[in-house]
Amino acid sequence: MFLLLIASGAVYLLLGDLEEAAALLGAVFLVIGITLYQEHKTERALQALRDLSSPRALVIRDGVTKRIAGREVVRDDLVVLREGDRVPADAYVESCSNLFVDESLLTGESVAVRKAPGTADASVQAPGGDDRPFVYSGTLVVRGDGIARVLATGVSTEIGKIGTALTRVEIGRTALQNEVSRMVRLLAAAGLGACAVVGVGYGVARHHWLDGALAGLTLEISMVPEEFPVILTVFLALGAWRISRNRVLTRRIPAVETLGSATVLCVDKTGTVTLNRMSVAAVAPAGESEEKVHANDGLAPASRRVISTAILASKPDAFDPMERAFKELAEQIGLTADHDRLSLVREYPLSDARLAMIHVWRKDDESLDHLVAAKGAPEAVIELCDLDDRGRRHVLQQVEHMANDGLRVLGVAAGEWHSTDMPDSPRQFRLRYLGLAGLADPVRPGAAAAIAECQSARIRVVMITGDYPATALTIARQIGLARTVACLTGADLAHMDDTALRRRVQDVDVFVRIVPDQKLRLVTALKANGEVVAMTGDGVNDAPALKAADIGIAMGGRGTDVAREAAGLVLLDDDFSSIVRAVRLGRRIYDNIEKATAYVLAIHVPIAGISLMPVLVGWPLVLMPVHVIFMEIIIDPACSIAFEMEPEERDVMQRPPRHPGQRLFTQGLMIRGLLQGLGAFAAVALVFVVSMKLGLSESDVRTLTFSTLIITNLALIVTNRSLTRPVWTAWRAPNPALRWLGAGALGVLATILYVPFVRDLFRMSRPHADDAVMILLASLGALVWMEIVKRQVVHVPQR
Repeated sequence: MFLLLIASGAVYLLLGDLEEAAALLGAVFLVIGITLYQEHKTERALQALRDLSSPRALVIRDGVTKRIAGREVVRDDLVVLREGDRVPADAYVESCSNLFVDESLLTGESVAVRKAPGTADASVQAPGGDDRPFVYSGTLVVRGDGIARVLATGVSTEIGKIGTALTRVEIGRTALQNEVSRMVRLLAAAGLGACAVVGVGYGVARHHWLDGALAGLTLEISMVPEEFPVILTVFLALGAWRISRNRVLTRRIPAVETLGSATVLCVDKTGTVTLNRMSVAAVAPAGESEEKVHANDGLAPASRRVISTAILASKPDAFDPMERAFKELAEQIGLTADHDRLSLVREYPLSDARLAMIHVWRKDDESLDHLVAAKGAPEAVIELCDLDDRGRRHVLQQVEHMANDGLRVLGVAAGEWHSTDMPDSPRQFRLRYLGLAGLADPVRPGAAAAIAECQSARIRVVMITGDYPATALTIARQIGLARTVACLTGADLAHMDDTALRRRVQDVDVFVRIVPDQKLRLVTALKANGEVVAMTGDGVNDAPALKAADIGIAMGGRGTDVAREAAGLVLLDDDFSSIVRAVRLGRRIYDNIEKATAYVLAIHVPIAGISLMPVLVGWPLVLMPVHVIFMEIIIDPACSIAFEMEPEERDVMQRPPRHPGQRLFTQGLMIRGLLQGLGAFAAVALVFVVSMKLGLSESDVRTLTFSTLIITNLALIVTNRSLTRPVWTAWRAPNPALRWLGAGALGVLATILYVPFVRDLFRMSRPHADDAVMILLASLGALVWMEIVKRQVVHVPQR
């Protein structure tokens, strides 16, 4: 488009028409200004997303632990390292517990290396090797935790030195972008061919080669759909920004496109469907009946022992909601002070093979006596305690009873160890079963409504949890999940082959006792059935499932960095309702892209048609490049601003998801756009023909024809605001940009018609009072035709 404007300006200079040449050059700068504004607005939106998606770091400053952006880490900061986090800077480890780091990013070695504490005066070593005290920016903590002091940041780090060698990053194009690029190339090539034919034909027939060049360039300008790339750039970038305002961060733009196609949402129960604000609701000591927990009331000695041991089996700086719940109850009943005299000497962390955490504590008096505390899944604790069959059955009956009340149940055990040498496996401790603790996690207030909205939108919701069947089914019934009579357990999945699993996932909406590795199998099975899967996850082991899903959604509040990196979306508030709002916005964004695309196809028909018609019939040229450029000044803002701000359709969540393979330029969209464009062309051509038959002057004909084109263009914008509502209803929907656009277009048209200098520049005449009747009647007829086409040729997404 820029080159065409320059070429048109050059032709005007050759003709000696300095005023029109200056007008075109002015239009060039105006178009550049609009483009820069659009890019600035888009870049601001993208920058806001970059700020949100920046790697995070947990640091200790002035004795306070705080979460900051990774780029804000400075030398001598104390960084807290936890499983699943990316190391934000090169640092040396001051203290750690079972700390293993994956340094394959720097070394290529896939085996994680063990870290050991060091001192500040130790010489910096290259990555790789066990028991070294240094951690490096960009590497991944895969096990344990620790505290490290920062030595280097940015380009001074090991990875930064590699980064300085990179000069640019190639960003891949999406399928939608490739499709639009093909259409732009096709139409541009057609326009170029038409330009050559018209220019040569005009010159041969009338022997005015420069006028022929102007006629050809005008036709080419009218056919170039340069708005399509603008639509994609602006709509997707601002769409991602709008989604982020609803607490969902878009890390990858294709996720915005895919949101409207999602057919299955796989969600965690804890923290997503529920509030993740655990509180201890009941305690069932070994051999005793269940005791309910009430605020500010005391507990029986056996129940206090269960809570006290559960705290000892928790991390000292508890982050997990269940561990915090134990500490909060302990503070209420005065148990916290009892643990001040103990120091943690060994931790056996939770793992997929052993769903329990074991801590070994020692008194500060250098005693050889150690206290062992364990908590975790009741089955795992039972295995550690070697209960007999009768005791096992009794405990599992208690677990089922508590789970039926919607409680999350943990087993607790304790023991003693009289040696400084710790066993490799905690099974060597002679643990004594103490009892069960039941924790309640209430359903989020908006979860049931969000589930109902998904069901009306033909989106199936699948709940995946590590909890017990009874607990999960109770929550599922509370939120209105369909088909909650039965569920599948992790053990069931382990005994199924892939074919059997594909059949079963069609009928089950609740999966329980699932470990992270099994989430990948579930995603694969659902996708094999033709579903478009959105998957939530928070841990390191969730990353494969997040990456395999069509839309990976990481938990922003409790999620690890590696989960965030594998996901396309990050749920900043871990709320299921936010996912549903993002799906709603994703559908709105794609709807608006379709509306803008249909409008662009339609409006180019009358512009190109009225540019070509005088050449074919031998009449004077109506549109010059300056007129087409004026139209472009209306079209670009209309597409990039007005349609992007268009509110959602009323049925946006009452229709099936869009098929993922559906193209943007569908048959329905093309037919609708072309028919609406032909209606607009017919109205403009009618005014043109009538004006010529009435014997009006060339300037009068141009005034009537161009004014009709402007009003018809506004009618085309208004009618395409909604595909489900008539224009008189859609007009009432709020869209400030559209109102400003319409007022601005009419204001500029009035300036062209009534300011003598501008009127002469556009080669028009002052309109007469009765001209408005012809213009409005023709535009009204076009509007009625557009509404008929819209109602008869509306594209409805089908699965």
